[in-house]
Formats: sequence, C-alpha cells, structure tokens
Amino acid sequence: MLQKYLLCFLVSMVPLIELRAGVPIALGMGIDYFPALIICVIGNMLPVPVIYLFARKVLEWGRDKKYIGKFFTYCIEKGERGGQKLTEKAGKKGLFIALMLFVGIPLPGTGAWTGTLAASFLNMGFKETTKAVILGVIIAGIIMAVASTGVFAIIGL
Repeated sequence: MLQKYLLCFLVSMVPLIELRAGVPIALGMGIDYFPALIICVIGNMLPVPVIYLFARKVLEWGRDKKYIGKFFTYCIEKGERGGQKLTEKAGKKGLFIALMLFVGIPLPGTGAWTGTLAASFLNMGFKETTKAVILGVIIAGIIMAVASTGVFAIIGL
C-alpha cells in the first residue's frame, strides 16, 4: 500500500499532470477518496515554495544560455502571459480569487506550477500565493475525484 501512496504522491508533483493525474491513478488503484486527496494535494503543493522563491530567478538566469535558453524563455513567456491573463480578468483586487480558480479548474497548463509561476511574475505575496494555490489544488482534487469516481462507476471498476 505504501508503494501506491508514494506513486500517487510523486505523480502529483510532476509539472503539467500534477494531481489531475494523481487522483485518478490513486482511485484506480483502490485508495480511498480522502487519503487519495490528501496524498495528492500534499504532493502537488510540495514544489510550490520552491517554484515561488526560485523558479523565476533560475529561468531569468538561463534564458540566454545556449542549450536551455529557448525552453527557459518559453517558460518565462508562459508565466508572464498567465499573469497578464489573471490581471486582465480579475484586476489587482480579485487576483486571489482568479489565481485560486485558475489553479482549481483542472485543465492542462492551469495547475499549481503555472499558477505559482504566474503569481511570482505578478509579485503576489508568498502567503497570498500559497493560500490561493492550495485552495485551487483542493478544488481541482475534488473535481478530479468526483469525475474519476463517476468514470470508474460507469466502466464497472
């Protein structure tokens, strides 16, 4: 059972798929709803402080390097675009709710990694970013668990 928990935890840490894959995998392996959600939320949130504090600095450092420059520039532009979209839609005052919903709607490219990077480009505070992202991750986890449970019920698992 520990191996199943560890797999779901690690999958939830991976950029782009995050707990959007971790929760369905956990439920598919027979882990109960609440433990699956807790494991995947923790796994998804673990990289957030590192992303907030260091990702932007590392990306800016590497944007002019020979082999990694194009990818790092792409990541910077994606973070800036995400930040601009959030600001356009919500303004400065609604940024917390916008970030929470951005992370909470389980679509590709809208998870904790992208949301945290966008928040760092918007210079949102660390505490505010962390609160918005964790609420968004919980929302996404609940949505994925409900959707997965329905799909598994339909196919007879």
